[in-house]
Order: sequence, then C-alpha cells, then structure tokens
Amino acid sequence: MGTIVWVVVLVLLVAGVFYLVSQSNARKARELDDAKAEARRWVERLGGQVMSLTGSNAASTQALADASERFTAAGSQMEQARTIQQARLVTQTAMEGLHYVRAAREAMGMDPGPALPEIAGQKQAGAVSEDRQVTVEGHQYAASPHSGAGTPYYYPGGMVAGRPVPRGWYSEPWWKPALVAGAWGVGTFLLMDAMFSGMHGVGDYGMADMGMGDFGGDMGDMGGVADVGDAGGFDFGDMGGFDF
Repeated sequence: MGTIVWVVVLVLLVAGVFYLVSQSNARKARELDDAKAEARRWVERLGGQVMSLTGSNAASTQALADASERFTAAGSQMEQARTIQQARLVTQTAMEGLHYVRAAREAMGMDPGPALPEIAGQKQAGAVSEDRQVTVEGHQYAASPHSGAGTPYYYPGGMVAGRPVPRGWYSEPWWKPALVAGAWGVGTFLLMDAMFSGMHGVGDYGMADMGMGDFGGDMGDMGGVADVGDAGGFDFGDMGGFDF
C-alpha cells in the first residue's frame, strides 16, 4: 500500500513539474511573440517614412540615408530574432531610424510629427545646445543644435563604445569609426573634450570624465622610475618620449 502511495505522489510531482515547465515555455513564447510584433510595428513605420520622403537639402538627404541604413539593419535583425532581447534590439534599431527621419523632416522645414520614445543612452548623452567650432590636430570640426550647410550630419544621441555622443548636427560623422571598431582613439578624446567641455546640456566632457584623467597622473609617477637606472643602467632618455 505504501509503495502505491509513493508512486502516486511521484506521478503527481512529475505532472506538476511538467505543467509548470509547459506554462513557463508558453509564457515565454507569448512574450517573444509580443516583442516581435512590437518590433515589426516600428520597422514597418520606419519603412513607410523612408519610402515616402525625399531629401530636399544635404542635411535631410544624409539623415534619410542614415534612416534607410537603420531600416535595412532592422529588417536583417528581424529575420534573425529568436529571443526577446533580440526582438527588442530590432525595436531599438528601428527607433534610431525614426529619430533620423524626424531630424530630416525638421531639416526640410516640415512638421517632425509626434514625439518618439527615447533610445538607449539618449538622455544621458544630452544634446548640443550651441554652435561651436573647434580645431583639433589641424582639422576643423563644427557642432550645432540645427542643421546647416556646415553641419549636415545628424546623430540622435546615445552611447558609442561606452562614451556619450550628444544629439545634434555635426560637420562630419566623427563617431562612426568608434561604432565600427567599438573603441575610441586618443584624437577623438581630444576632439570631444574641446567640442563639449563647458557646453550646457551635455554634461562634463573633461578628459578625467572620459577615463583619461588618471593617464597623466600615472605618467607623472613614472618619474620615480628613474632610480631603476641605477639597477641596470636603463636609460629612459633613449625612448624618445611619448607622442600624443
């Protein structure tokens, strides 16, 4: 009799586990379907805008080209989406494209349409709040809150390779190499420091806040290494210095 009871209990436990697992799988499937449906909605909205608009000046044409690029990327991501996170990435990409469309409409003097949800890192990055021109390593760069002949490249704002790039219009897309390579060069740190330091609405872009502050201090501490020369005659003078 006791054996029969244990068998019944075991069967009930197995059935309970199976039920819970099946319910969990069904819930995840519904969530994935919902995430994919939401992503598809934004991709279709972006596609409609890209197909119906034509740029009337350099700034709007470039912004629409960037929007079209996001549309293509979102479509590719949609085909490969197998998880909720991947579906949400599709939504994020499509949303970026719609921000470019909105900028293009503004550049053409059109109604930009309803406000869009913020994309990841956009609020943290802030926005260009004033016209500014800087020269870094002999090259001139410009940033502006508005499109113009000298600032035809738009960026909706966000994190690029771990660093914030403010929303605004620029003379050239200097952030794109970091998007591709996933890392910033020292020259770009200098550019960001010169362009954004002290600008209202973009935070503090000083070298220390970009992870460069300790660099100079660590180099300064190397002065104490001079004593190593007594140990083996190592001559730091022959290193030729560091060229930044």
